[in-house]
Amino acid sequence: MRKEVCTVVFLRAVFTEFLATMIFVFFGLGSALKWPSALPSVLQISLAFGLAIATMVQTFGHISGGHFNPAVTIAFFVGNQISFLRMLFYIVAQLLGAIAGAGILYGVTPSNARGNLAANGLSNNTTAGQAVVVEIILTFQLVLCIFASTDNRRSDKVGSPALSIGLSVTLGCLVGIYFTGSSMNPARSFGPAVVMKRFTSAHWVRSGFIIVA
Repeated sequence: MRKEVCTVVFLRAVFTEFLATMIFVFFGLGSALKWPSALPSVLQISLAFGLAIATMVQTFGHISGGHFNPAVTIAFFVGNQISFLRMLFYIVAQLLGAIAGAGILYGVTPSNARGNLAANGLSNNTTAGQAVVVEIILTFQLVLCIFASTDNRRSDKVGSPALSIGLSVTLGCLVGIYFTGSSMNPARSFGPAVVMKRFTSAHWVRSGFIIVA
C-alpha cells in the first residue's frame, strides 16, 4: 500500500478528488443561496446538485473513480474496492475540497445573499432520529446506484453512469431537502459548516457519517 501512495497516478487521483469536490460544492451550494430578488426552488437546488455531480463524474471519473463523497469512499473500502490508505487520502482531499469550494463561494457572494451558505440543518420539526433514518435511506440509494451503474460484471445496457449518479443525487435532494437539507455527502455538509463556523449538536446526523456506523 505504501508503494501505491508514492506513485504519480495515486497523487493525481487524490488531487482530482480535491478539485472535483471543490467544484461540486461551489455549484451545489451556489444554487441554494438566498438572493433577495429570487429565492431558489427545491427543484432548482436538486437539479444543480445532480448536474454538478454528474458533470464531475463524467469529467474526472476515469482518474480517481469519481467518489467526491466520503460516504461513497468508505463504501468502496468496505466493498474491498480500494485500499485503506486510498480511502484515508481521498476523505481528507474531499473534506479540504469542500472547505475550499465553500470558502470561494463565500468570498464571491455578496453578504446579503450568503445566509448560512446553504449549510444543512434539520427543518420542519424533523427530529434527530427521523433525520438519521432519512439520511440512511438517501445515502443508501445513492451508493447502491453508484455500485450498480459502475459494475463491470453487468452485460446489459447500463447507459451513462454519470447521468444515473446525477439523477440519484437529484432524487435524494427532492425529498431530503425538506428533512435535513439533504446531505448524502459528509463533505458537502462539512465545507459550509467550517466556513460559517456553524456546527451544532445535530451536525453528525446531517453530515451523513451515521451511514458508516
